[in-house]
This record gives sequence, C-alpha cells and structure tokens, in this order.
Amino acid sequence: MPIDQWRDLGQHIYVINDSSGWWFGDWLIYGQQHYPDRYKHAIAETSLSYQTLRNYAWVAGQFGVDRRRDRLSFQHHAEVAGLNVEMQDNWLNQAERFGWSRNELRRRIKAGLRPPSEKLPANVRVDVTAERRARWERAAADRGQELSTWIISVLDESASVWQTEPTPQLAPAPAEHPQQNGAPLP
Repeated sequence: MPIDQWRDLGQHIYVINDSSGWWFGDWLIYGQQHYPDRYKHAIAETSLSYQTLRNYAWVAGQFGVDRRRDRLSFQHHAEVAGLNVEMQDNWLNQAERFGWSRNELRRRIKAGLRPPSEKLPANVRVDVTAERRARWERAAADRGQELSTWIISVLDESASVWQTEPTPQLAPAPAEHPQQNGAPLP
C-alpha cells in the first residue's frame, strides 16, 4: 500500500472512530425516548460498560447537532460538557481558533486559565536562522500544528507558567554594619 493510501485510510479510521461517540450517544438518546431497558440492551449489543454508554449519551445530550464542532473531536466536547452553555462555546471557540488538542484544552480548563483575549491579531516579525526555523517546524508538526499556531501555543504556555510562578523576592540590601546574633561582625 503506498504511503498516501495508508495516510488516507488512517484519516478515514479517525473520522469513523471520532464519530462513533456521537453515534452511540444519539442512539442511546433515541432509545431513551422509545424503549425501556435501553442500557441493558445496549450493553449486550456493544459490550461497552454502562458508564461508557452513559458518558456518550450525556455528552451527546449536551450538544445538539447544531452545536457540535466538526473541527473538534468528541473528546473536546466531553471536556467542556459539564460547563454552562456560554463557557462551553467560549472554550470550544478557543480550542478551534488556536488548534488546541483535547489535552491542551483540558490543561487550560483545569488550570483555570482564561482564554486569550479576542483582540485583533498583531503581526510580529522574527528573524531566525534556517536551522532554528526547521527545528521549530518539526516540533510543530509533531504536535499536528502549523508553525504559527505552535509558536503561539508555546508562548501562551510560557506566559502561563511565568504568571503562575511566585515573583522572586530580592534579598534585602546588606546593612551598613552587619550583625550576627546582635553582635557586630568583625
């Protein structure tokens, strides 16, 4: 199988896998409305646990088809499903805009970080060596992001760490006449 076919197949498998969460959830919601003992039957038909099926149904119930983001995974939606609608939309908008992975979205929500402001984008020019740019492009590709998106995420992460670390305290200036245990030092 040529590499292009292999990649295409992987993309199709991903789409099917990601869609299955929505399909299970919608299937269970329909079952809830039409059939008693739906979970008993669903467990028997799928071999999935009750809790897994409940999670699918719960997430699907939080996001009607019109609110689901095609560019984000079922798992992105699951991360914000417990929030109010406004916060769900806010976080999903940011994840979509900045190309956040599900793990990055989870990290930001857990840390209580506020999404970046909605200011107009600014153009910034940085001159770097070809070697450095190539290294950055490889790092961005490893995260499945474009270079500019990766740079922004790295800067955001660094700023978040910097803002959460305690501000270093400067040592007091030495006294004109230092003392130890109340006695002047020689």
